[in-house]
Amino acid sequence: MSGIPHDHYEPKTGGEKWLHARLPVLGLLYDTLFIPTPKNLNWMWIWGIVLAFCLVLQIATGIVLVMHYTPHVDYAFASVEHIVRDVNGGHMLRYLHANGASLFFFAVYIHIFRGLYYGSYKAPREVTWIVGMLIYLLMMATGFMGYVLPWGQMSFWGATVITGLFGAIPLIGEPIQTWLLGGPAVDNATLNRFFSLHYLLPFVIAGLVIVHIWAFHSTGNNNPTGVEVRRGSKAEAEKDTLPFWPYFVIKDLFGLAVVLLIFFAVVGFMPNYLGHPDNYIEANPLATPAHIVPEWYFLPFYAILRAFTADVWVVMFASWITGGIITAKFFGVLAMFGAIAVMALVPWLDTSSVRSGRYRPMFKWWFALLVVDFIVLMWCGAMPAEPPYSTISLIGATYWFAYFLVILPLLGVIEKPKAPPATIEEDFDAHYAPHTGGTETIVKPAE
Repeated sequence: MSGIPHDHYEPKTGGEKWLHARLPVLGLLYDTLFIPTPKNLNWMWIWGIVLAFCLVLQIATGIVLVMHYTPHVDYAFASVEHIVRDVNGGHMLRYLHANGASLFFFAVYIHIFRGLYYGSYKAPREVTWIVGMLIYLLMMATGFMGYVLPWGQMSFWGATVITGLFGAIPLIGEPIQTWLLGGPAVDNATLNRFFSLHYLLPFVIAGLVIVHIWAFHSTGNNNPTGVEVRRGSKAEAEKDTLPFWPYFVIKDLFGLAVVLLIFFAVVGFMPNYLGHPDNYIEANPLATPAHIVPEWYFLPFYAILRAFTADVWVVMFASWITGGIITAKFFGVLAMFGAIAVMALVPWLDTSSVRSGRYRPMFKWWFALLVVDFIVLMWCGAMPAEPPYSTISLIGATYWFAYFLVILPLLGVIEKPKAPPATIEEDFDAHYAPHTGGTETIVKPAE
């Protein structure tokens, strides 16, 4: 558990002592609930509990949906309609699961960008960050496979397009694609494989989530200042921290309640808003939709995939220097996965000595532009692959890579950050502690 000095669990009753000697689960629970937590955490730290809720929701609703779903190309579409129309509460289960995936990705994007802004990836939390990115990759795989299961037009053609990307890999691409599909094309074997993996991967994610929580409990939580908790003694640590229970548990539950209020409004009144109408048409291999669009949470990377066409100079150069091995399609695949890889490598790309973006004036502007860039790429991914959207996508993709590979390393050299407060206690008192003298004023954090 955390290296921050704090009181550990001491069994009192005979039963507690017996269990603790054989399986210290109560001690683990105690250390989790009463772990010292930086007392200046703001509302951007509530998304962890939202993500935990989403994972439990997806597994619970998924288990029940599986009881009524038929993973066969002749019956999958009808079985989903059967769930919605005939199963007791089936429509609610289906839409909780479908919109739960959207809430899951919405929360994880905020969680990731919060980490990028406050430097939660910096030492000693690199492993925590890497495990988080592995969870994100598995979420993407699980979400993609789940989108195929309703076997509508977007399900079928989305699977055809995405699995076709693997075929662009030189030498090994076609065998990988055939292995994924279970045959030469998207068919019943594909649906069965995706169904099996979609059911399995959430449990792998749950295991990685436990590792993720274990990792940040070992290093301690980051906080908005990026200043570490004092660890010299228990008394010093208590000046910077509060127990997770009840202070942050209650705060997290309040934040979760607000998020769920909006979530259940969407599920109850506009459950299909984030879906595509073509997915209510049964899959037809002979009728290609006018515009194949993945779910909204894949759109930024879908835009990057489509941005690098054969007439882009960097693609032409890569093709020329490799003797035609790297085609435009393969380059797009590399760019799409590379856009995620550079996020995973950010602990080593950010050269700044200051952890939190709160004290980095130049960084704030470049980071704000990255957030805007992500939203613009999402919009472009939903648009046809034609001008001006293709041009905007290329500009957005260029900035995405430039931010991680060029701007972040350079900012660490040229930027003059402000001095963060000496301790978490100092930052907390500056924001929240009342001052004597007749009036209460808020003192700005030390520059």
